[in-house]
Amino acid sequence: MADPPGCCSTCATCLLCPYSCQWITAKKEKRKGLRTTKCDCSWFLFLFCVFLFTLVWLYFAIIILNDFHNFNEFIFRERKLWLDWSLVLLIATAVLISYSSVLLVLALFLQLCGQPLKLHWVHKILLILTVLVVAAAFTGLGIKWAEEWKSARISLQATGPFLHIGAVGGMTLLAWPLASFIYRTRNTGLKVFLLLVYCAAMIALYLAPLGITSPCIMEENQLPPKPALVGHRGAPMLAPENTLMSLHKAVECDVQVFETDVMVSADGVPFLMHDDELTRTTNVQAVFPDRTAQSTAFNWTDLQQLDAGSWFLERRPFPTVQSLSPADRNETTEQRIPSLEQALEAAKQSNISIMFDLRPENHSDYQSFVNVTLGVILQSGIPLQQVLWLPDGFREDVKQQAPGVQQVYGRKRLKNEKEPVLHVNLPYQDMSSEEIRQYRQDNISVNLYVVNQPWLFSVLWCSGVSSVTTNACQVLKEMKHPIWLLPSSTYLMIWIVVDCVSFLIIIWAFVLLK
Repeated sequence: MADPPGCCSTCATCLLCPYSCQWITAKKEKRKGLRTTKCDCSWFLFLFCVFLFTLVWLYFAIIILNDFHNFNEFIFRERKLWLDWSLVLLIATAVLISYSSVLLVLALFLQLCGQPLKLHWVHKILLILTVLVVAAAFTGLGIKWAEEWKSARISLQATGPFLHIGAVGGMTLLAWPLASFIYRTRNTGLKVFLLLVYCAAMIALYLAPLGITSPCIMEENQLPPKPALVGHRGAPMLAPENTLMSLHKAVECDVQVFETDVMVSADGVPFLMHDDELTRTTNVQAVFPDRTAQSTAFNWTDLQQLDAGSWFLERRPFPTVQSLSPADRNETTEQRIPSLEQALEAAKQSNISIMFDLRPENHSDYQSFVNVTLGVILQSGIPLQQVLWLPDGFREDVKQQAPGVQQVYGRKRLKNEKEPVLHVNLPYQDMSSEEIRQYRQDNISVNLYVVNQPWLFSVLWCSGVSSVTTNACQVLKEMKHPIWLLPSSTYLMIWIVVDCVSFLIIIWAFVLLK
């Protein structure tokens, strides 16, 4: 390495102390031996890769927040421990990305100031641990939550244009330390290698928009109608799930469909409940400490003794619980498990549809569950077109006994479909934008679940989805427009301007530092 011009002693100390844990003075002889070696360059490259690795994980962490309530429920079912693990995820991710970012910034300033890049051994160990932790997180995501990889693909449709701009900006800023390093090193082979790698990366980024597609790159007059809202177990961010209060809160959010789950009690009364056990959403352990918590093992009289609301205030499944008014809190503590009959009456009075699964599907008496549930529907007086039937078991019997009920399928249509499929209900990861458009052209109603984040709602809106099932109806209700919508001509202009400005800044950096 050639001798660099260097910084003032105070600046050098401030930069080297946290990075290398070494104090220096302005006297050159006091920092003899503090030269950047090939090993030091390798550790800088490793630091840069760790930063990119943690940055990618930060992106994934933000994406999976849409579905993280499912993870909280899974942990509770397995460990009977309730905690908002999204906070743990965000805090841990913030610590890792902040640590690698600070080290990278220090290294870049040290290079610009001509100081040696002597990374301390403690930082080396922590960087290796950071890689192991993030790699373990990605591995766990791939094993236990593989569908989130599809979520990442969808998220790129929402963020692709902006990720391109950010990547071009970040790589453009690297031109300064790169130029500084190239002008100071005497190794011609290394110079050529770094320049070739950098140029290849920039060319790839400049041409990246050729592969970026997003349904929100369209003209304003091509935007499909806003998707209708389906309340997932009602409005679970505003009231205890699967209660009448949750249904009424969903109505206030302008939802068109109340989505719920139905089970049948030991004495044949259909009621609203999602979990196979009553532990998470009732006080069954306090009222019946010596009995199994299996939902279908209780008769209706016993179920009516359970408090189905206080858990909502105690566990706070969503941050919105803290903002409940005193009146809402009092109403929450008065909630009981509603019967299907009560829910149908409330839906009829509110003029909204009701869509439900009948659980558990593998029960030995499932056919009797279907018959009992159908009997309650037919006796309720609700218009049958307001009932959306999801269960696949004994569907033909349902069609015969209640032909007016709307049949909703939890699968895509088949090539040789005997009867036309008019409604499908699928996870949002299972349908591409092209499939959504095709179903829309064929007059097939597509409902996707569970959509909570505005960015995801915007992508599906631009794609033309008919409706979405959501926990956050109060948020999506307020959206009058997708988060962003760009005509293709505008995006083309942004692409060209960004690339040209980046190219000029890079040239300026190399000329200025020379």
